[in-house]
Order: sequence, then structure tokens, then C-alpha cells
Amino acid sequence: QVQLVESGGGSVQAGGSLRLSCAASGRSLRDYAMGWFRQAPGKEREFVAAISWSGSLTSYAGSAKGRFTISRDNAKNTVYLQMISLKPEDTAQYYCAARFAVGTSVYYTRVPLYDYWGQGTQVTVST
Repeated sequence: QVQLVESGGGSVQAGGSLRLSCAASGRSLRDYAMGWFRQAPGKEREFVAAISWSGSLTSYAGSAKGRFTISRDNAKNTVYLQMISLKPEDTAQYYCAARFAVGTSVYYTRVPLYDYWGQGTQVTVST
């Protein structure tokens, strides 16, 4: 079992940047495909970005393409989400998630496919 802890959220003005981190413990992240999701008040949790265990494959939601970058450092057991040109509509609780994927180079974009979730970190973007 893997435990995930997100950090790096905060309040920024529109156009600003943040880098979210997701630190894992309990097992090596090399065994997991990872994803970032977000949930705004009153809305469903939505996909933001995903990455295969090696980092060779990535996927982004349309709203994130060109502004967000997902990456991972398996040696540090950490996954990152670099966000630039933030907009007020990016305001949400951001969650990282892990799915056991040893031996497969895939990523996952759907909430039900993930096995483990962090508690989330809040991102607030003001005008």
C-alpha cells in the first residue's frame, strides 16, 4: 500500500505559477502510474494530467495542455505538477493518485481506475 501527501498549493493571482508535489511512502513509486486530478466546490473530480511509471508517457486534459507539466522523480518517490499561466477557473482542490502498474507502460485518466489518493492541496487563483 502506498500513502500519498500533496503539497505546494496556495493562493496566487491570475497568470501566476505553482508547483505541486506528491510525496509517496510505503512503496516505491516505480510500481505505479500516477495522476493529478482536481475538484472544485459543487463539481465532480476531474482529470488534469497523468504519467506512466517511467515518465515516458504523459497525458493532459485540454484545460491543462500547454500550461501544466506533470513529471516524476522515482528516486525521490515524488510526482510533480508544474502549473503556469494560472486562471481563476483552475481554483480547486488538487489530488494526486496512484495505480499499481508494474511492468506496464501506461497512464490512466479516469478517477475509478486509481487505487490510492492523497488528501489534496488547495489552489486558489484570484483575478
